[in-house]
Order: sequence, then C-alpha cells, then structure tokens
Amino acid sequence: MESRSTRIALGIWVALALAFLYVPIAVICLYAFNASNVQSWPIAGLTSRWFGPAIHNGDMQQALWLSLKAAALSTATALVLGSAASFGVHRFRFFGRDAISFLLVLPIALPGIITGMALNSYFTFWRFNFGLWTIVIGHATFCVVVVYNNVIARLRRTPGSLVEASMDLGADGWQTFRFVTWPVLSTALVAGGLLAFALSFDEVIVTTFTAGAQNTLPIWIFGQIRLGQQLPQVNVVVFLILAVTIIPVALAQRLTRESGILRTE
Repeated sequence: MESRSTRIALGIWVALALAFLYVPIAVICLYAFNASNVQSWPIAGLTSRWFGPAIHNGDMQQALWLSLKAAALSTATALVLGSAASFGVHRFRFFGRDAISFLLVLPIALPGIITGMALNSYFTFWRFNFGLWTIVIGHATFCVVVVYNNVIARLRRTPGSLVEASMDLGADGWQTFRFVTWPVLSTALVAGGLLAFALSFDEVIVTTFTAGAQNTLPIWIFGQIRLGQQLPQVNVVVFLILAVTIIPVALAQRLTRESGILRTE
C-alpha cells in the first residue's frame, strides 16, 4: 500500500505530464478565438469572427480534401497489404521470415527525409506525374508498418487452437474467418487503421517530396505559419481538426471497451 506522500507525488507527476502534452494544444485552441490577428499574451479578447473566413477559404478546402483522400487511400492500402503480410509472416514457416519481418518494420524507423528523397528520385526516374497517387504511395510506406505491427501482435496473442477447433467442428475457411479470426482481429484493424489515417493526414516531410505543386492541409498550414499573414485562420483550422479528431478516437475507445476479446486478454 502506497503512502500518502507517494500518491501525492505520483499525482503531481501525472498532472505535469498532462500539462506538458495539452497546454500547448489549449493555447492554440484559445488563439482561435483571439480578437486580434496578432498572437500575443494575454489575448485581446474573445471572438468567433475568424471561423467564417477560415471555413470558406478555398485553398484550405482544397488542401483538406486532398489530405482526406490521400489518408483514406493510404489507410485502405495499408489495411490490405499490412494484414496480408502479417498473416503470411505469422502463419507460414520459411527461410528468411525474420528478415522479411524486419524489412516490413524498417520504413517506420527511417527518417522521413530519406524516404521522401528516395521516392522523389524514383518517381522522377520513371517520369511519374506528382499528385494524389504519389502522395498515397509515399504515405503507404509507413502506414503499412502500423497495420502490420497491430495485426501480427494480435495474431501472436491468439491461440492457434481456436482455428483448429473451428475446423475440427466442421467449419470451412470462410466460416472460420468470419466467426473466429475476424472477431479476434477487428479491434486491431480498427486501431491500426485509425493510427495509419492519423499519421497520413498530418504527414509533412514525405509529402513535401511527393506532392509536387499540390498542397495537403499540413503543408498549407506550414506555409501560412511561415508567411504569418493568416495566423488566425490557421488557428481556427487547427481547432476544428482537433474537435473532429475526438470523434474517431472516442469511437475506437468504445469499440475497444465493448470488445469481449480485449477484456479477456
């Protein structure tokens, strides 16, 4: 049993960690309602007049739409390739399996600038037109790793006897996948997909080398911050993205909490 002083000290450390994570976010959210177009403290007053111009900004809308399309396509690609690779590595024994597993995980550890330069050189060599699909390919290189790690971790924690028992009871391959494999992997796929989408949506370095003349939302935000002419609108966009991000996170937490699989692990 911890002493009272230990509990107080741990509580203080937790509070400091939360402050370290969320105070900068809270400041940005507060600046979204700043009456002045100059970021200074204390703020001049509270207003919502920046929301209209930010929401109706044509460049921002195009950048947001491009980011959503790239993130959705990258996530779909990662779910297919990452789950297939995890099944192949986990279910089959073959020479070089550990080396292949290492190569599948390696892209997430490489600096983004190396991946971006390599892809840029590759696309230039083959004379690909830079655009949506080059962004998707670039993002998929690290999104696959996220899905692969989540799925193979779940497969390693799942007893193989479950599949064997299903087959012994007369279930075919599709029935085994539907009633045994899918319930076990569903939350891992949801978690991997959400993380892959988030990583793709806010990626800057690889996108800079693969987007060409197009701007995703993070690149648009970075450009506006560098110029400093539309900082209030940038703060509003960041605030709205944070507000919308809460929805998929809450859904993922609800799915995880309601999953009997995770409760029994």
